[in-house]
Amino acid sequence: MLERFVEKTTFTSQEDFEKNLKIKTPENFNFGYDVVDAWAAEEPEKIAIRWTNDHGAHIDFTYAELKKKTDQTAAYFQSLGIGKGDMVMLILKRRYEFWFSIIALHKIGAVAIPATHLLTEKDIIYRAQAATIKAIVCVGEDVVLEHVKNSLPKSPSVEYVISVGPNVPEGFLDFTKGIESAPEFKPKRVNTNHDISLMYFTSGTTGNPKMVAHDFCYPLGHIVTGSFWHNLHEGSLHLTVADTGWGKAVWGKLYGQMIAGATIFVYDHEKFTPADMLKMIQDYKITSFCAPPTIFRFMILEDLRKYDLSSLKWCTIAGEALNPSVYEEFHKLTGVKLHEGFGQTETTCTVLTTPWMEPKPGSMGRPNPAYDIDIVDEEGKPVEQGTHGEIVIRATRDNKPNGLFLGYYRAEELTENTWHDGVYHTGDVAWRDEDGYLWFVGRNDDVIKSSGYRIGPFEVESALMTHPAVAECAITGVPDPVRGQVVKATIVLKAEFKDKAGDDLVKDIQNHVKHTTAPYKYPRVVEFVDVLPKTISGKIKRVDLRK
Repeated sequence: MLERFVEKTTFTSQEDFEKNLKIKTPENFNFGYDVVDAWAAEEPEKIAIRWTNDHGAHIDFTYAELKKKTDQTAAYFQSLGIGKGDMVMLILKRRYEFWFSIIALHKIGAVAIPATHLLTEKDIIYRAQAATIKAIVCVGEDVVLEHVKNSLPKSPSVEYVISVGPNVPEGFLDFTKGIESAPEFKPKRVNTNHDISLMYFTSGTTGNPKMVAHDFCYPLGHIVTGSFWHNLHEGSLHLTVADTGWGKAVWGKLYGQMIAGATIFVYDHEKFTPADMLKMIQDYKITSFCAPPTIFRFMILEDLRKYDLSSLKWCTIAGEALNPSVYEEFHKLTGVKLHEGFGQTETTCTVLTTPWMEPKPGSMGRPNPAYDIDIVDEEGKPVEQGTHGEIVIRATRDNKPNGLFLGYYRAEELTENTWHDGVYHTGDVAWRDEDGYLWFVGRNDDVIKSSGYRIGPFEVESALMTHPAVAECAITGVPDPVRGQVVKATIVLKAEFKDKAGDDLVKDIQNHVKHTTAPYKYPRVVEFVDVLPKTISGKIKRVDLRK
């Protein structure tokens, strides 16, 4: 399958990869037909998804079965009048109906809008109105059903609400009965490569969430994610820890994995428990695992030696600062190195640690050669090695690489502000070392300028997280008459340290940072709080802290 979409499938070195990676783009590419149905025709009994949950249920879906289910779902959606360009929100947690639905929507040219089950009535109303959503497919759980139901009076565009069960209350259509009784599906390509196929509401630290629109070629951008970051092949069994409401799900539980021929492992659970996750890896013999550093921290505390993790060959991480001690401990206990990667909702994996690179804990890796990536100063000029600058992608909206978004839906001015003069501005600040590895500093607005120094919150937070008292933290800049700004740490203490909050602990934390990173970065102001303000997607709202 991979050879259909890349000119060269194997590489001998990082140099070979960066020089010779070429992704081929078919006309009117459709992931449902060109990947899912293609696998069903060639290897119908090949397992596409291995699904299990925390109640002991287990189902393997072969590609023949996945084609049948997605065809039935597509026919059902069509019977409701859902077609090309119609917006459908999917609030499906880790239920297998998510895969049926998103692939079916691709097949009929509709637009899938994955969403988290944490959305409230207000959140759903905003999204329904902003995107003119036509239908909502959701899990049949009381809290979700109640929020969806309550949103309807102020969501006039929503014609159908569909529940996948277990509860299907009055006013909701029954997904299972619907697909079982759907007419025969007659496949027909209705999309072009540039039509919208997928849209995410991405929450920043200010304002309402932006609508990030991706085209039908977006899955091809995840070839690098699956084959050269997750390092997958046809014998792989891959687990990414992510709810389907977040962009990370299609990064790690759909596109790149299926193109690579790997089997996707899905563990449908309500609450993350390190012991359960480790048991899944052990019992199902997971070969490739991707999760944020927090997950690895919790698993190490569980004592990895209790589990047989010998099947695990490759691990990847993204999303937050990696504590080098976590890297070293995990490597010592498993023999597996953690390979970092980086990207945005607007992109696929833009920076990654490939199989030909030696990981540097804390570094994102090297730029994805499918993108033209640079680090520039405020005037747009490339910066020297070791100098902080903004990560940018050189591309025009008429000639962009697969994986880069189309723009912010119904927000042309916002799109123009970030993507102009042949450059997409990520707003992320980083620096490049002597080996070409990139190191994340922070968001542009978050970088602190103190006494002539530029200090990234990410690197100070990383240092703080190595202190035994710190459970969670956020770094911001506060005004100072002498230095312009000084570093402030807002800290949530671990339970056993809460009664020790005071001047002595503040000094100990400050000294710890001075010895862990450059001394000028230490927080001159420290505040202890019970919780940090966050967006619905879990991002720390630094703007609230700055206020």
